Amino acid sequence: MVKFKVIISDPEEGTSKTVELEDARAAPLIGKKIGDTIDGAIFGLSGYKVQITGGSDKDGFPMRPNVHGGVRRKVVLSGGVGFNPEQKGQRRRKMVRGNVITDEIVQLNVKIVEKPQAKKAESSEG
Repeated sequence: MVKFKVIISDPEEGTSKTVELEDARAAPLIGKKIGDTIDGAIFGLSGYKVQITGGSDKDGFPMRPNVHGGVRRKVVLSGGVGFNPEQKGQRRRKMVRGNVITDEIVQLNVKIVEKPQAKKAESSEG
């Protein structure tokens, strides 16, 4: 049973909302990667295009765009997602999740990249 908590961000307005997806509604997301653009109809936003920006798994490990696959790995990080260095040049081996969405992912972050065209604006131009 797949269940995702999806946080949808709108960068233009600076707002976000949360949607929960289960089973059949969540199935199209399995196998997608960070950076993929998908149709917003999956989240109830018909006409929108959204981009996957990240997420975390059932134990709280963050997804990292440059770790390939859907598995957990220990990688040496010098900053970015999963590690904030306290000193300049500091590196640390940390556990992160790969960039592919699997059934072990619990939370997904997406942002709106394309909104539907407003019909009111087209009719008022003429």
